[in-house]
Amino acid sequence: MNRMARYLADLHIHSRYARACSKDLTVPTIDLWAQKKGIKLIGTGDFTHPYWFGELSQELEPAPEDGLFILRGAELDSATRWLLSVEVSSIFNQDGKGRRVHTLVILPSFESAKDFNERLGRRGKLASDGRPTLGLSVKEVAKAALAAHPKALVIPAHAWTPWFGILGSQSGFDSLEQCFEELTPDILAIETGLSSDPPMNWRVGFLDDFALVSFSDAHSPKKLGRELTEFDGQLSYPAIYEGIRASAPSRIKQSATAKISRTIEFFPEEGKYHLDGHRVCQVRWTPKETKAHDGICPVCKRPVTIGVMARVEELADRPEGFKPDGTPDFTSLVPLEEIIAEAVNQNTGTKAVTEHYERLVQAFKTEMAVLEAAAIDDISQASSPAVAVAIRRVRNGNLNVEAGYDGEFGTVKIFEKDEREQFSSNPQASLF
Repeated sequence: MNRMARYLADLHIHSRYARACSKDLTVPTIDLWAQKKGIKLIGTGDFTHPYWFGELSQELEPAPEDGLFILRGAELDSATRWLLSVEVSSIFNQDGKGRRVHTLVILPSFESAKDFNERLGRRGKLASDGRPTLGLSVKEVAKAALAAHPKALVIPAHAWTPWFGILGSQSGFDSLEQCFEELTPDILAIETGLSSDPPMNWRVGFLDDFALVSFSDAHSPKKLGRELTEFDGQLSYPAIYEGIRASAPSRIKQSATAKISRTIEFFPEEGKYHLDGHRVCQVRWTPKETKAHDGICPVCKRPVTIGVMARVEELADRPEGFKPDGTPDFTSLVPLEEIIAEAVNQNTGTKAVTEHYERLVQAFKTEMAVLEAAAIDDISQASSPAVAVAIRRVRNGNLNVEAGYDGEFGTVKIFEKDEREQFSSNPQASLF
């Protein structure tokens, strides 16, 4: 069965077996939260971990679509589709430099995933972490994936992250070809990560050979879908593979059975490596400020961590505002829980924020429907005027973000303090 559709995909997540991840990341809970978020296609994450691989084998069954799976016994039409995925951490030396790079690998069958696991298992312990850390180069990881299946998707994860991105400032490369060498034509995409967005990536000419994808890298169920890729076309592994291939600017192909229609992004300033700095020293700099200080932290006198904005500027060969012809578009959003927390002036995870969230999802079916489609007046009635106005402002990009740096997420500011007081005294006044 090949379904023609427009659907949202989050193919980079983790399980409860990954370090620093929620114990709630079970197959049924992930499936439930994917539906709450409005995600049709979800990655399994962590399939190299033997316990998680066993649970996936037991709890998923083949979907009608080639290479996809559904929760065993789920209602077929409404079921979330699953796709086998894992993030591999490589620590190795290449060209006289220590490298630490994360790579997303996606495969179309349990047989090919088992083959991949066996190849990696010869080089390290896969049971120690859901995201295995191995002394393999990224190229060797790609070789193992392509040996397991010729149409394996090998995608550099959060490509610009300083410490673990393929283009990161601390241990990355200056191009993908430098890393993958003769295997470069088999690499179809990069994941842009939370700290960069498509316009930043469009400035780097060699990235025209790769599609830009965005996924959540979720470490808990609530974080699913904080970044997404929207596909238009057939829902199947072969179509997804072809759609990603056909969405790179240098090989745009309108006749593909599927294509990337857009990505859904964080505002990149909210990502935790957008600017330069030292978190412990509370030093946060723009690239210009970093240059003015010769990159040295005035507090500890050591080099600051160079963030994504500066690294993009270093590799860019195009001006700001350049967009390759035919490139998929993007939408910048803030997760609903964060918007509610800002509107009610409480932390995420509190009872009040959770109650607002559940009311809105129940009223409009999915988080994405609330964020993008629901009428503002209807949101106000289902939740509160403050939440409704906050969502409208995010849709319009009318917000301020104190940019993230050196592992610290940015802070979204939608309201000024006196505006909250206005809502408290006369909540309906500011709706329009």
